Amino acid sequence: MPLTMNDVDRFEASRPRLEAIAYRLLGSAGEAEDAVQETFLRWQAADVDHVEVPEAWLTKVLTNLCLNQLTSARARRETYVGQWLPEPLLAGDPMLGPADTAEQRESVSYAVLTLMERLSPSERAVYVLREAFDYPHREIAQILDITEAASQQIFHRAKKHVADGKARTSADRAAARRVVEEFLAAATTGRIEPLVGLLTEDAIAIGDGGGKIPARAKAFTGAVAVAKFLRGLFRPAEAKQALVGGESQIYLWTANDEPAVVAVVDGRVVGVMCLEVTAEGIAGVRSQVNPDKLERATAQWAAADHGEPVLTV
Repeated sequence: MPLTMNDVDRFEASRPRLEAIAYRLLGSAGEAEDAVQETFLRWQAADVDHVEVPEAWLTKVLTNLCLNQLTSARARRETYVGQWLPEPLLAGDPMLGPADTAEQRESVSYAVLTLMERLSPSERAVYVLREAFDYPHREIAQILDITEAASQQIFHRAKKHVADGKARTSADRAAARRVVEEFLAAATTGRIEPLVGLLTEDAIAIGDGGGKIPARAKAFTGAVAVAKFLRGLFRPAEAKQALVGGESQIYLWTANDEPAVVAVVDGRVVGVMCLEVTAEGIAGVRSQVNPDKLERATAQWAAADHGEPVLTV
């Protein structure tokens, strides 16, 4: 039977939550939208009058679609050109989902999304549902067709893997903003010493160009190596300008609830640099420059009141 308007409304009421779950599971806004649309098609084909709890039914269908997608995505990423990083979401994007607790904000941070690539699909699903959306293990077990005890064990294992990769305490927002301002000032001096002082000893810098924009295939590691890379990155050059199509306006912004540097050329976002700012300094510099992963950011940017750039490169 065709869906009634009430059935459609019930799905649409769940869409923001479903998109936020799918994005955390897949690390891609486009793939998240596709998974939610496929969930709607399943809803459309179901006997919805016999679905007792629509939210639980939709979450189960979506999560299992994402698990299948994750399995195939791992195979695709083995042939991906260079480093693979998630698609960044700028501040205000509804797909970021709930941000009421520290756990919810951290679960969508660029650093943690990158770390979650180390988890198995089931670990990632349990971690996201429990940590970001506070599903009880009883419901997670029903969604994944496992026991409640298994859900608890998988969650503790996943949480440990994420914690081991993110061992430092994050700086508070005000402190992080000051560090990023100092970072931008230091990056444009042409000297590495100020940058080294802002980085942790084991800092990393990694970029995703998707084979379309030059990006180093191997991460830079260590404060000095990262500082040298950043000094060169912010140094003006005609070749860079030709590559992105003009002068880049640089803004201090937020992406995935982390401090970020956004590069814009003629209203088009050409780079998002997410900074992992800890109490000890900047531990991670993750740059997304693959144009395919910046289309949504460009659309969000066009709708934002972003003020004046802090500098032009």
